[in-house]
Amino acid sequence: MIDELTDTPSNKNREAVGQGIANIITGFLGGMAGCGMIGQSVINIKSGGRTRLSTLCAGVLLIVFILVLGNWVKQIPMASLVGVMFMVSIGTFNWTSLQTLHLVPRSETAVMVTTVFVTVLSRNLGLGVLVGIVLSTVFFSRQIAKVVFVDSLLSADQNYRTYSIAGQLFFLSVDQFLAAFDFSENLQRVKIDLTHAHIWDQAAVTAIDKVVLKFRRHGTEVDLVGVNAASATLLDKLAVHNKSVAVDS
Repeated sequence: MIDELTDTPSNKNREAVGQGIANIITGFLGGMAGCGMIGQSVINIKSGGRTRLSTLCAGVLLIVFILVLGNWVKQIPMASLVGVMFMVSIGTFNWTSLQTLHLVPRSETAVMVTTVFVTVLSRNLGLGVLVGIVLSTVFFSRQIAKVVFVDSLLSADQNYRTYSIAGQLFFLSVDQFLAAFDFSENLQRVKIDLTHAHIWDQAAVTAIDKVVLKFRRHGTEVDLVGVNAASATLLDKLAVHNKSVAVDS
């Protein structure tokens, strides 16, 4: 968000490490761990701060407030601090997002609304973010599962067919993968080209085993080609179609 406001790049890992170290140190100084990115940094940017000097000044002043002015800071009424946080929330909230709420994909809207709901209900921002990440992962996996393409080409003599697979093969996409093969076709040989595909988990390996073994039970020879190094490693560990007892079992 700050990168967008200043149109400059930043190292996100370095920022996270710095914030983590600061939260550890502030605990030894009587402070409370937190994240000033939303409130302090945005206000800093909107006030004209653009260089590291503005961040350094903010950090130094916070240390002074804790170590030197701690007794006076404690006298500030909590109600006034709540008022400050209300103004920070109003100033940093992206109000235009409400206008475009009906335009964004429903999955994104569901993640955002659920994150806010869980955070408010549990009063735990970490829990809300965790639920949002889990939902995002689930929705993303379902979308990726749909992006699996299987093209087939039959030879001129109708004895040889090539299946070209493109996409990510994992537990959510195996059904679509299996449905693309015609096991009743009378063929002498089948080539499964995985050049543009990647195998992610045991479910995908099991699906490939099913395809190969079903063809072999019908007397069709099967060739797996184009398997990348990572997928080949997974196949070597988990696949059973190359074992001598696989067809019988």
